[in-house]
Amino acid sequence: MGGQYKITGDKYPRMRPARRRGRLAFLGVAGVTVLGVLGWGTLQLVDVFTGGDKASAAGAAGCAPSPKASAAPAAVKPPKPGQVTVNVLNATTRGGLAQKTADELKKRGFRVGEVSNAPKEYDKKVAGTGLLLGPAGSQKGSLTVLGTQLGGAEQRVDAARKGAEVDLIIGDAFKGLAKPADADAALTRLSAPQPTPAAEKKNC
Repeated sequence: MGGQYKITGDKYPRMRPARRRGRLAFLGVAGVTVLGVLGWGTLQLVDVFTGGDKASAAGAAGCAPSPKASAAPAAVKPPKPGQVTVNVLNATTRGGLAQKTADELKKRGFRVGEVSNAPKEYDKKVAGTGLLLGPAGSQKGSLTVLGTQLGGAEQRVDAARKGAEVDLIIGDAFKGLAKPADADAALTRLSAPQPTPAAEKKNC
């Protein structure tokens, strides 16, 4: 060949400037980028038109009713007044209180055992309205039932005591048993079943 190009050896001169390859590479990258942007925009449009359904499904899943709480084990019912035997003991200096109180308890359905003065360990030593004393296990049973008849009375359990009878030891502040209506209301509340925990509600 003539001109400015001269062939020597087994290598041939480049016929085009090398910078054109850089342009081709740039154009290829730009094309891929444009395609990527177009694809991303298409996906966004699809999400816009289908997003309502997804949101509804998510809301429905979030508002699904929570599982119901398991029923609480049935509580032990307190005994009825007719199942409770009460010893009425007077720890005051006022005479006749034990018998009067025992008669009133009998009218209210309780069984009455011993009616007497309090033993020395309690005689003139009970400052409150009264002291309710019973064997182990009676605090959630017969003592609680008897407590509905005398508000403010102290309750005590004697672990060494035998039998099922309970004592009502009349104290210095005693003015009488609770009014029948108040005592009946307290008994009703005591016998009412406890509500089981409700299932948690979600705001939709």
